Amino acid sequence: MLKVGVLGAGHLGKIHLRLLNQSKKYNLVGFYDADEINGNNVEKEFGYKFFSSIEALIDAVDVVDIVTPTLSHYDCAKQAIAKGRHIFIEKPITNTVEEAEHIRELLAEHNLRGQVGHVERFNPAFTAVKDDIKSPMFIESHRLAEFNPRGTDVPVVLDLMIHDIDIILSLVDSKVKNVSASGVSVISETPDIANARIEFENGCVANLTASRISLKKMRKARFFQKDAYISVDFLEKKCEVVKMKDAPENPGDFDMILQNAEGVKKQIYFDNPNISENNAILDELETFADAINNNTSPIVTLHDGTEALRVATQIINCF
Repeated sequence: MLKVGVLGAGHLGKIHLRLLNQSKKYNLVGFYDADEINGNNVEKEFGYKFFSSIEALIDAVDVVDIVTPTLSHYDCAKQAIAKGRHIFIEKPITNTVEEAEHIRELLAEHNLRGQVGHVERFNPAFTAVKDDIKSPMFIESHRLAEFNPRGTDVPVVLDLMIHDIDIILSLVDSKVKNVSASGVSVISETPDIANARIEFENGCVANLTASRISLKKMRKARFFQKDAYISVDFLEKKCEVVKMKDAPENPGDFDMILQNAEGVKKQIYFDNPNISENNAILDELETFADAINNNTSPIVTLHDGTEALRVATQIINCF
């Protein structure tokens, strides 16, 4: 079991603490929080050891789980790496692409492992269909949330849309060619709603919409590719796969057949992948433990996190 400590005991930090405490792959040593009152309260309520400084916590562990505000990710990661600790770092990886690239360089120099908390990669609806998504050419995603002051210190692109940016970059095997976007600040000082269009060199186009001022929640993505349509509902953990194949010469009474203008007939059929229940946050943390113990690449690397931040920054620069 790897000794792990958590930096940050806010809303998400408490979730990480609870799951790490349950995990059979980690030994939770304790946590540090800059707010001493909050730290003492969390220690009193849950029994996790509250360390008085970042340095003391880092010295006591093998793995540092960084769940602090984004602005502090860079400094926390540098301190952990300097002491030879592996790092799990929440999304977005850092505040700037330059910081992210420096963290990657430091990690490589010290031969350490790092993973970024893009948790939707572990969503069971996505993992059930990701192998069916091959060379998508048009992608549409909507990620809508009700207003919550937590997270509004950064644009909605870094708060919400970056989840879908990472998913799309993990599926499209091509470089980004062009980015265009618009965003509007309604309640916050930073944009609360944004729409982006990402064009790839291979011709794929992705349209992304994110809002944190909606009346209802939605987290959906749709993927269109040759002979297939795939939808993923990240919120409801449901997916749908609709495929087409050449129609049989003698279709059955219940076969769905389409004929295009050229007279080509296709049969439509539905594939219902099995969706396994899981805790995506626990999965991402435990697969990171596996990567450390087996000396393999994490599922969401610091490179992945950096590229998601790079595209997110391009989108923000369009506003």
